[in-house]
Amino acid sequence: MKSYMQWVRTDFFPTAFCAGCGHGILLRAIVKSLEELKLDKDKVVFVSGIGCSGWIPSPYINTDSIHTTHGRALAFATGVKLSRPDFTVIVVGGDGDLASIGGNHLIHAARRNINITCIMADNNNYGMTGGQYSPTTPMGAKTLTSKRGHLEPPFDVASLVKAAGASYVARYTVAHFPQLVNAIKRAITTEGFSFVQALSTCPTHYGRRNVTQDPYEFLEYMKNNSINVKNVRTPEDAKGKILIGEF
Repeated sequence: MKSYMQWVRTDFFPTAFCAGCGHGILLRAIVKSLEELKLDKDKVVFVSGIGCSGWIPSPYINTDSIHTTHGRALAFATGVKLSRPDFTVIVVGGDGDLASIGGNHLIHAARRNINITCIMADNNNYGMTGGQYSPTTPMGAKTLTSKRGHLEPPFDVASLVKAAGASYVARYTVAHFPQLVNAIKRAITTEGFSFVQALSTCPTHYGRRNVTQDPYEFLEYMKNNSINVKNVRTPEDAKGKILIGEF
C-alpha cells in the first residue's frame, strides 16, 4: 500500500464524494494502474472538468493537474499533449462533462486519435447539481428532471467513440475492479486515443430513485446485471443488461 499511496494526496482526505459514491473506487483503480505501470509522476498530467468526476484527479492524485471549464477538458488536454508529447496525459470527466457539453470535443479527439487517455466516470446523471438526467441516463429512469421516467434513448458512448476512430475503447463498472484496472492500464499504454467508460454508482441520486440507496446492493446489482460484449450472441442476450468489456 505504501507504494500506491505515493500517488495520493492524503492531506485532502476525506474525499468530497458522497457516501457510497463509486468515484472513490475509480480513484483507487486509477492510482493502482499508475503504480503498477511504474510511471514517472513528474511526467503525468491529469485534466478534469466540472462535476463530481472533476474531484477525482484534483486534488486527490499527487501529480500535476488542470481543473478546467465544463466540457473543455479534452481541448485543454490536447494542448498539453501537443506542447509536451513526452508526457502521459489523462482526462477524467463525467457523462455530462464529456458526452453533453463536451461531446464534440470527445468525437474529434477520437477522430484525431491523439495519444491521450480519457476516463469517463459515468453515473447516469448530473450528481453534483441534484441528479438531473444526462446523455447516458437509460430510458425510463427517474431523475430530478424526469420524475415519471426518462423519455430519450441514452448515448452508447463507447460505440460512438469506437466509430469515431479511437485506438482503444473499454467499458466496465466499478463493481468489476480488476477488469477496470486492467482496462485503464491498457488505455494508458496504447498508442493513440484511448477511452474507458467507468460505470459508477450514485446511491444519493440515481440509485435512490432507480436501483437502491444501499452502496453494497448497488454494486451487487451492477455485477449481477452485466454481460461481456464477447458473450452477446443475439440482441436478446443483451436485453436489460449492462454491456461491459473491450470494444
